[in-house]
Amino acid sequence: MLPFWIALQFLSSLPVTLAGMPEPRQMGRSLLFYPAVGALFGVLLCAASALLHSTPAPLQAALLLALWVLLSGALHLDGLADSADAWLGGFGDRERTLQIMKDPRSGPIAVVTLMLVLLLKFCALWLLVERGAGAWLMLAPILGRTALLGLFLCTPYVRAGGLGAALAEHLPRRTARGVLAGSVAVCVVLGGWTAIGVALLALLVFVGLRRQMCRRLGGTTGDTAGALLELIELAVVVGLALAG
Repeated sequence: MLPFWIALQFLSSLPVTLAGMPEPRQMGRSLLFYPAVGALFGVLLCAASALLHSTPAPLQAALLLALWVLLSGALHLDGLADSADAWLGGFGDRERTLQIMKDPRSGPIAVVTLMLVLLLKFCALWLLVERGAGAWLMLAPILGRTALLGLFLCTPYVRAGGLGAALAEHLPRRTARGVLAGSVAVCVVLGGWTAIGVALLALLVFVGLRRQMCRRLGGTTGDTAGALLELIELAVVVGLALAG
């Protein structure tokens, strides 16, 4: 179970403490449990929604979104902000883009991007809450973290010596393909035909964003991986809201 705890510590703000630095092989295997962390987030969101069932829909949506952000420690929102700044400020240049991503400061484009993403998520959650979304709340966290597994499976990591490079190098690829298929199957069980539609939408977003990463950078970084997760989650919740 160590790889699961590694994944949970890395992807969440939950109080998880590891006894020492994990081996690279265990780090790579932790990627296999990213969808499981997404499922845990989904269960917690569903439980919170059930507890807040009598709360007015706008307030419930805001509280669910706050919980969602708190669970991840805003880790992926930070990656989205850095990527947004770098993509605009990099002017198509690879090295300049990578350099901007390392800057801890956020510019106007990062702030605007975060505001729009959170606003759209809030509005989509509002609609889902009004319809009694139930298990649909699990789909976005699962598909978002499944996309991370898929990204590391098929995309080079461009920062040599970084944590992401170790993850990708030691990822068990055959097992990862099985986990990808199993995660999508779980989503279909949870959401039926609607889940198939949003999974296809998530795949389209994944392919488009991955292509942009490869064109500009030759692969992915931790920041672009976080941006990918956030934008896929957004696509899924908006897709679910529109599907109703």
